[in-house]
Amino acid sequence: MLISTENFRSYTADTQLACTLAAVAGALNTAAFEAVGFFSANMTGNVSSLSDHLARASLAPATFFASIVSIFIAGSAFSTLLINAGRRNNMRKVYAFNILVEGIGLVALGGIETWLRPQSPGVVLILCLSFLMGLQNAVVTRISNARVRTTHVSGTSTDIGIELAMLFDVLRRKESPKEAPLYIERLKLHALTLFSFLAGGVAGIWLYRALGYPFIMLIGLMLIALALHTLLGRHASPVNQ
Repeated sequence: MLISTENFRSYTADTQLACTLAAVAGALNTAAFEAVGFFSANMTGNVSSLSDHLARASLAPATFFASIVSIFIAGSAFSTLLINAGRRNNMRKVYAFNILVEGIGLVALGGIETWLRPQSPGVVLILCLSFLMGLQNAVVTRISNARVRTTHVSGTSTDIGIELAMLFDVLRRKESPKEAPLYIERLKLHALTLFSFLAGGVAGIWLYRALGYPFIMLIGLMLIALALHTLLGRHASPVNQ
């Protein structure tokens, strides 16, 4: 699921990608909110908070929210530069390498929060997670040709509504029944993404309460294992992925 790209990808590959990384994003997002009261990947909410604080001339909080948005963008840009370099050199596994970077980053972040105890733990946690979520979102967007999103569900929820409406028009004979299987496939993909984000969020709360910050390290190790499985393994051609 971390090799083939764009039009070569199958529904199964996109579904595996969506379910795995949406669950990761949901877990990290809710755990961060449980820990410090901020979301690391909700750029809509963060930009709204930024505008609110700017309107109130509250410069310190505005700077914090501007930093969250900026570092999310920086993570996405960093990921894209790695992907572009890999594609120029015909590295089919560059997407897995990016996920490896994310996993290592999470392990390091979990270790910092657990053992080093920074003076501003909430700031370090949110800014680091924002960078890593930006990185992950760029990976998923590029590898799936924007068919899958995992770090937020606003667009996914919109897509669910669109596919439901298209199926409704098929039932009313306003759209061709020949397109119904495609709409159903897309609906399943988006619904599974939403459910995975939700389930990951619930699990993230439970695991954070049980383990504390080492939970972040656990997620990182899981991503490292996933990436190494792709980087070190033999895989079929893109058409079959």
